[in-house]
Amino acid sequence: MSPAPASESSPLVHALFGRLTLDQLPLHEPIVVATFFVVATAGLAVLAAITYFKLWGYLWREWFTSVDHKKIGIMYMVLGIIMLLRGFADAIMMRLQQSLAFNGSEGYLNSHHYDQIFTAHGVIMIFFVAMPLVTGLMNFVVPLQIGARDVSFPFLNNFSFWMTAAGAVIVMMSLFIGEFARTGWLAYPPLSNIGYSPDVGVDYYIWALQVAGVGTLLSGVNLICTIVKMRAPGMTMMKMPVFTWTALCTNVLIVAAFPVLTAVLALLSLDRYVGTNFFTNDFGGNPMMYVNLIWIWGHPEVYILILPVFGIFSEVTATFSGKRLFGYTSMVYATVVITILSYLVWLHHFFTMGSGASVNSFFGITTMIISIPTGAKMFNWLFTMYRGRIRFELPMMWTMAFMLTFVIGGMTGVLLAVPPADFVLHNSLFLVAHFHNVIIGGVLFGLFAGISYWFPKAFGFKLDPFWGKMSFWFWVVGFYFAFMPLYVLGLMGVTRRLRVFEDPSLQIWFVIAAFGAFLIALGILFFLIQIAVSIKNRARLVDVTGDPWDGRTLEWATSSPPPVYNFAFTPVVHDNDAWWDMKHRGYTRPLAGFKAILMPKNTGAGVILAGLSVALAFGLIWYIWWLAAVSFLALLAVAIGHTFNYGRDFRIPADTVLATETARTARLASEVTT
Repeated sequence: MSPAPASESSPLVHALFGRLTLDQLPLHEPIVVATFFVVATAGLAVLAAITYFKLWGYLWREWFTSVDHKKIGIMYMVLGIIMLLRGFADAIMMRLQQSLAFNGSEGYLNSHHYDQIFTAHGVIMIFFVAMPLVTGLMNFVVPLQIGARDVSFPFLNNFSFWMTAAGAVIVMMSLFIGEFARTGWLAYPPLSNIGYSPDVGVDYYIWALQVAGVGTLLSGVNLICTIVKMRAPGMTMMKMPVFTWTALCTNVLIVAAFPVLTAVLALLSLDRYVGTNFFTNDFGGNPMMYVNLIWIWGHPEVYILILPVFGIFSEVTATFSGKRLFGYTSMVYATVVITILSYLVWLHHFFTMGSGASVNSFFGITTMIISIPTGAKMFNWLFTMYRGRIRFELPMMWTMAFMLTFVIGGMTGVLLAVPPADFVLHNSLFLVAHFHNVIIGGVLFGLFAGISYWFPKAFGFKLDPFWGKMSFWFWVVGFYFAFMPLYVLGLMGVTRRLRVFEDPSLQIWFVIAAFGAFLIALGILFFLIQIAVSIKNRARLVDVTGDPWDGRTLEWATSSPPPVYNFAFTPVVHDNDAWWDMKHRGYTRPLAGFKAILMPKNTGAGVILAGLSVALAFGLIWYIWWLAAVSFLALLAVAIGHTFNYGRDFRIPADTVLATETARTARLASEVTT
């Protein structure tokens, strides 16, 4: 909805509220109003429960202000799962619309709504589901794997999380106050310019991503420093676990790619706010420049998501095959090669704009080359499984599903690198099927494997296997039902991003795809039931040993959940599989000689800065200039004020460490006797 004319409101009201008027509240949209009531009711119920059980103090002290990498990792995961529910609701709505909109029917979503849902789905699933889940796992696991007590910059870790959460809040606000962008998840100009999108949708998009991007970039810097500088004695680069290697390469990519995203969105903001002409159709602007700049970030982003997941599969395959990972060195080199080449394959976005043979050939070759290290990883996992005593626990099942699914996604990706095929397929539903194939079949399946694998480490009890397998089968079968029809439609030449269709013979394929989405919805439901049942039956699923899978890397050397200091003594590493090596050399836990341990203090500065960032973004979105100015000054004041906080550490006394370790010894002894 376009902003109300200035004549309708007094100058004072306009100065106070900018372009925010009552008309901007979607009160006339029954779907949005109903959604608001559901979300508001659920939100109030949660707040009431927290208040009733007097949990505010506990949550603030132990979680919201925590600088403990383990708790921050868990909060990232919770954020990702909450946003998955929102992003998937959008997916269901789109699938339902596309299965209905035939034979002259407009379906139930008009274009205004459909385009917003389409954009929100892409933005949420990449930025606020996949990224938090990946970052959360890296945050939780990496310090434990390298024998560190925390990350390099504990406060920045807390701040990074809350900035990501602030970005998610800004996206969620757009559902009820104003609207979201209608330009697709990458906001291509000229449609995203002020002339074509005068409403607040694109501004919501820009500021949600800018705020969340700060969090992601700082998290990347933090994890690089942690891996490079804080490894245990004896852990050379070539003795790092494969997951840590993939995390290192991912964070290098984050630090390389996210500033480009920040810069290109800043230029788009200048176009919209100041009237520069970087990406306009006139006055020397070039919308194609935006496309190329956004994809310098966008295509490496795919590898940012998939690389850590390759690390998960490496850990899972080795653990559940009871063998050392086959081809460790080639895994490391393959990861590094993918990292470097991922910065070249974005060139195909030149190609789809009709560039010449030189670019086309170069792109085709790079894409085919990047498939080689990916294939090498596949074979390494297969060779690890060969003659191994494979335990088909849930993480291993997800790994198997990934291997079958991802290979299809990889092959269709290589097919899209063949110029004649790409000219036909790049703007069809074939492309949609391809990237969902690699993102769901690769990233999401891997994340579910990682969650079920490290869950007992985080909480001290396993996830219920029955409901986990139910979720697994519905997810996997649902995936094939949802996306294989899109490959078929793509090969028929059906254009992507369409809301209504003319040809009634296509409808059956969209109905099958909608059925697949329904099966996936059941898969998500069973995942939530799995978590609820596991918490209820935690006494039966408890893990006292800290090593429920007979693990190979250092995180399994600690108790479950690990103590706040992770390791009472810094471990010394002699092998790639450090914990496996220690077990087989007869390692025994030290029971005395503990010293006081210096640990970082909790701080509320991250929460406050993120809250002020939301206020700043809201002011800039709605042109409430006084709010933007006040929140910006407050942001600077709190940030500078925090630099004067010198009391950032505290000592855990040796007696406390002794008491914690003695309690663990007693638990282990009770486990042995039972």
